[in-house]
Amino acid sequence: MRRKRKPATHVNHERWLVSYADFVTLLFAFFVVLYSSSQVDKRKVGSLALAIQVAFQQLDAFDASNSKRPARDSAALPFAQVPLAENTERPGDFSPFVQPMEGLFATTSATPLQNVQKDLMKALAPEIQEQVVSVSARPEGLVVTLQEAGFYESGSATIRPAAQDAIDRLAAVLQSRGEPLRIEGHTDNVPIHNQHFDSNWELSTARATELVKLFIARYKLDASRLSAAGFAQYHPVALNDTEENRARNRRVDIVILNPARQ
Repeated sequence: MRRKRKPATHVNHERWLVSYADFVTLLFAFFVVLYSSSQVDKRKVGSLALAIQVAFQQLDAFDASNSKRPARDSAALPFAQVPLAENTERPGDFSPFVQPMEGLFATTSATPLQNVQKDLMKALAPEIQEQVVSVSARPEGLVVTLQEAGFYESGSATIRPAAQDAIDRLAAVLQSRGEPLRIEGHTDNVPIHNQHFDSNWELSTARATELVKLFIARYKLDASRLSAAGFAQYHPVALNDTEENRARNRRVDIVILNPARQ
């Protein structure tokens, strides 16, 4: 019986293509991972920046942030372009005040303060635009800051006539509220001595008490809601090293106290 001939074996010279294809696939996957890790979701970056801003505001480290907010939640941002929170002010952009306030008050069950914050931002929008008023958060409540440059003559405790309209709009919001109010006077560290005041203690206290008297006499706010305090130069919001910083420290703060912390 005749034997069957074994088929001839041929060496496959193209097997290298399989390894090469696997290598190219792995290399592609590697670069996809590198590219993905170099991209940051802008919405997450914005949330992180706002959370950091709230933490610094609670520590009174700075009042506002110039962090850029994402234009679209779905867009990605290169990591090198992630904005950092800085100790600067942004005239005309009220959004840094809004979301941090909501986040803070959401954790303290003080929803009514979110409402008054929005009302104040609307009522005092012109003064906020001019940077003579700011609205910010502290752990104890909502703070409306009146800068001396917009409301007082230097060394005086009397509200400027030109600022009376802003006080009217501020009081109109406060009249319908029930939260306690603490009026705080602050100065810079430059000593004062004039015919009315012998020290910054007297000036800061006089400004606070005069505003309390105005709220009671002109706007009929319940006196039991009000208190006054003078801190002179000892609670600054900036170093007293430049005229600009000293101007920021010369202010009156109206603190709308958070009922949840009383």
